[in-house]
Amino acid sequence: MRVIGVDGKQLGVISLNEAINLARQSGVDLVEIAATATPPVCRLVDFGKYRYEQAKKEKDSKKHQHASTVKEVQLSPRIDPHDLGIKVMHAVDFLCEDMKVKVALKFRGREMAHTEVGFQVINKFLGEIAPFGHPDFPPKLIGRGINVMVSPLPRNKRAKNPHQVEESPASPSDNQKTAHSAPPKTKALAAEDTQSGELNNSIANVEVK
Repeated sequence: MRVIGVDGKQLGVISLNEAINLARQSGVDLVEIAATATPPVCRLVDFGKYRYEQAKKEKDSKKHQHASTVKEVQLSPRIDPHDLGIKVMHAVDFLCEDMKVKVALKFRGREMAHTEVGFQVINKFLGEIAPFGHPDFPPKLIGRGINVMVSPLPRNKRAKNPHQVEESPASPSDNQKTAHSAPPKTKALAAEDTQSGELNNSIANVEVK
C-alpha cells in the first residue's frame, strides 16, 4: 500500500505490517483513504481529527450550496403579531443556513392608500432579524408591494440560531470510543500483537461521515 505520513508527505509503497509499525511509532492511526487505488492509499493520522476534518468539509460544501439559494417570506399590512413572529422565525432559520431571504409585502385594494403601514411592518420585520441578516438595499415600493432582499451576516458576526439545539463537541475520549463503531466508507487499519510478538494483520472497518 502507498502510505502518506502525518506531515502529508508520501512515504512510498510499503507492506501492511510496516505501515502499522509506523503508525504505532508515531502514536497515530492508519486510515485507508483510497481503497480503489492501485496500490491502495493509506494515511497516518489521528482518527478523531480525521473524522472532524471530513465533517467540516461536508459542512462547508453544504454552505456553498445554500449561498445561491433565495427563500421568500410574504407579509401583509394587517398581519397578525403571532403570524409575524412565525415569519421572523422562518427567516432566521433561512439566514442561519446561509440563504438569502426575499421579503415581499403586498397591498390589496384600499391598502394602497396607507403604504406607510406596510413600511412600518417591513421595518419591524427587519429589526427582528437584524442580528442574523442585513438588507441589501432599503425597502422599495414596486407596483402594489414592498420588496427587500436580506443577506445573512458573516458567521462570526451572526447571532446563534435560537431555534436550533447546539450539539456539544465530542471529547477525545468520545472519539476513541466511537472510532471502531463508525460506518464503512473509510477503513481504519489496526493490529494486535500475538503472544509470540507477531502482528496478526487484522483490519477493522469503520466509516467516516
